[in-house]
Parts: sequence; structure tokens; C-alpha cells
Amino acid sequence: MAISIPSRQLFIDGEWREPIKKNRIPVINPATEEIIGDVPAATAEDVELAVAAARRALKRNKGEDWASASGAHRAKYLRAIAAKITERKDHIARLEAMDSGKPLDETLWDIDDVAGCFEYYADLAEALDAKQKSPITLPMDTFKCHVLRQPIGVVGLISPWNYPLLMATWKVAPALAAGCAAILKPSEMASVTCLELADVCKEVGLPPGVLNILTGLGPEAGAPLASHPDVDKVAFTGSTATGSKIMSSAAQMVKPVTLELGGKSPIIVFEDVELDKAAEWAAFGCFWTNGQICSATSRLLVHESIAAEFLDRLVKWCKNIKVSDPFEEGCRLGPVVSKGQYEKVLKFISTAKSEGATVLCGGSRPEHLKKGYFIEPTIISDVSTSMQIWREEVFGPVLCVKTFSSDDEAIELANDSQYGLGAAVLSKNLERCEKVTKELQAGIVWVNCSQPCFCQAPWGGSKRSGFGRELGEW
Repeated sequence: MAISIPSRQLFIDGEWREPIKKNRIPVINPATEEIIGDVPAATAEDVELAVAAARRALKRNKGEDWASASGAHRAKYLRAIAAKITERKDHIARLEAMDSGKPLDETLWDIDDVAGCFEYYADLAEALDAKQKSPITLPMDTFKCHVLRQPIGVVGLISPWNYPLLMATWKVAPALAAGCAAILKPSEMASVTCLELADVCKEVGLPPGVLNILTGLGPEAGAPLASHPDVDKVAFTGSTATGSKIMSSAAQMVKPVTLELGGKSPIIVFEDVELDKAAEWAAFGCFWTNGQICSATSRLLVHESIAAEFLDRLVKWCKNIKVSDPFEEGCRLGPVVSKGQYEKVLKFISTAKSEGATVLCGGSRPEHLKKGYFIEPTIISDVSTSMQIWREEVFGPVLCVKTFSSDDEAIELANDSQYGLGAAVLSKNLERCEKVTKELQAGIVWVNCSQPCFCQAPWGGSKRSGFGRELGEW
């Protein structure tokens, strides 16, 4: 059952405000290609208002209202937000499925994770009180030394469209727990549920200006936020190209950034695996979230001795994935997020074919779906390491395959990438898994699985996948 998109404004200083230029961005349902509503389009003028509101929130009552209040005080608000998110879970999950194209089952799980993330950072906010003035032992008794943990200030948070509310929460919850004031700029591709978060914050009475939410385009709202002199730090999740621009603008003011960027993560399948279980993880690791995951294990390296049988089973898995409208029961793969993304993914597939690769399954629109930005789960073999499909991030349901003959060759192929976000190793030999894990150039390595993520553990990459860590105490 579809629902209507609430008509919202920008959320600045605890109030709904119409954008100064009064522009709005249409919201298109990627499963139907229909316009289902719109969101406000912020510009630099709105960014000015939001940053000023955040600054006031930090200084109000000499900081006692938020920045220098106890962690326990802030935790009450984080728990109230978590409770309201849980209360509205069904409504928010439906909005997110319509807005992003993710299967409803997935968005329901995501919203559970959103509430869990706010709860986790409420716990950490409380724990912060006990850590204040933690002493440092010095070699001389004459001097005393301790660490005071203080918020960095006003933070600009720019989040992606593949996990619209969850990845916004990965940034918002720790920022608020630490005592920062924040301006969230979600991706214009899917920002409806971030405005629902604003409504929740208003309902629980979060102090004005502590969290401001600006929907809008990257160049018009994201860029002025990242370069604003009164923003003390920027945290960004998105493409490597945009991350590089944000880093450049932050460098002008020696402003710290956390960047979680693209990926082309490998999954190594050794010859001793249980074939069906390994094939299931290989499919899940690439096709979950409609194939639109920065950490997707989209480069499959399989031992040559089992390659033929393994790929046969993997193709069968893929043919059993239900591709449908996200609201259909049993949907496991919805549409990609937009027409532009749809065309980009199909171009990657056609380029791979023209370069000599073989499409083992998928590669086009499912025959039964005449509308929507749907692409079948696609497996591409006969790939060389110089091909675009092997080197560049697709951000769609496309898995490319190579074989290897030795552990060393597998590690070399896995590390031959400009990215270093995630990697997965599948083998019954745990000693081998540990050895390979240490050799892989990635921020996250999964052993005998792919993609599980918990807010207690750090998340982030190396090389052109960015730097800094989100989640956990980090």
C-alpha cells in the first residue's frame, strides 16, 4: 500500500522554514517513474541561517543547554528520538521504500537500525560523563594532567541516498551525543525520511538549532555548507569525486573532514567452501540494497578449481532473486534510485561487453517490468583487470568475476584497486582467513560473510575510499 509524501519545509532553528528562493525538487518513485511529491531546495542563503542557528544553539545559556551539558542530559533526547522513530517505523519505512526504491523488508530493517543507533549513542553520551577529566600518568609528580572531552562545534553532515535515514543517523547521532550542533544535508535523490527525522526532533523538543536539516542539490546547498567558515568539521558519504572537492574546500580553512567514499570491494572464495552457502553470500554481498552499497563486494575472485560449479550455483541464486515493486511481498531487488543511475549502470554493462567480457546472467531490464528503473542482477565473466567494469564503481546490481590459482594471486588481485573500503574472505580454513585478512588493503574485512554492519564497530576505508571512521566510539 503506497502512502502520500508529506509536504515539508526546511528545518532550521527548530522550525519549518520555506527556502528563501522558494524552489522545490520533485520526488520521483523509481519503481513507477511517477512524481509523488516534492522537497524544499535549500541554497547558500538557507545554509547561512542554519549555520547561525547552530552557532546560537552551542552558545545558548553559556553552553549549558547543549554543548557543555552532561552527556546524560543529551542522552534523554537521543532516547526520545529512538522511541519516536520506533513508533513511526511502519510509516517511515514505507516513505523510504517509495523514495529510494529499496524493498520494504529492507527499509523496515533499516528503521530498526536507525532507532538502535540513536540508543547506542545515548549510551555513549552517558558514558562520556565518567570519562571527563580522565587522568594521564606523568613521569613527574610535580605536574598533573587530564583530558577534557569537548564537542568540536558546528558540524556539516552530508549523507547519501542508498540508506537515506540510516546513514544520516550514523552522522547525526554521534554528533549530538558529543554535544555538537549539526546541519544535515541529505542527498536530493532520497531525502524524504530525513525530513521525517526533523519532525521527530520537533516533537521531542530537541533544543532549537541543535539539528538543522536542509534538503537540496549538492552544488547549491552541500558546497556552501562544506566551505562555510563557521562550520568546524564536515563528514561526507558519497562519491570519491565529490569527496575530493569537499576536502579541497575544507583545506582552505584547515578544517577536518571525515570521508566515506566509493568502493570496489573484493570477495575471495577459496576452494574449500560450502558452495551453496558461499554462493548465497556472494549474491547478498553484491545485490543487497539493489546493488547500491559503497562496500558492495562487487569483484568476485573464485578459485579456478571450483569456478565452473560455483558460478553455475551463483547464476541459479540470481535467477531466484525476486525483482519487483518494493511493496510486493518477497521483493529482494527493487529499482535503482533514478533514471540517471539506471542509464549509467546499463552503460557499464554495454562497455564491458564491447571490451570482450561475457554476461553470464542479467544485464538488462526484467521483461515483466515495463516501467521503473529496474535492472536484473547481473554477473559478468571473462574480465581482465584493465576493464572499466573491474576498476570502477558501478553502484548497481552488477558482479564481475575472475579466477585465481593461489592465495598470493588472490591477494594481489584483491588489492589491485584504487579503493579500499571493504573485502570478504570465504574459506573453512580460519588460519588462512586470518592471514589473508591481514594482507587485504581495506578498512573492513568480512570472514565467511559479506556486508553485516553493527553500530558498535568502526566503519571506514583506506586509499580513495576515504579516511576517518564512523560508528563505534570513533
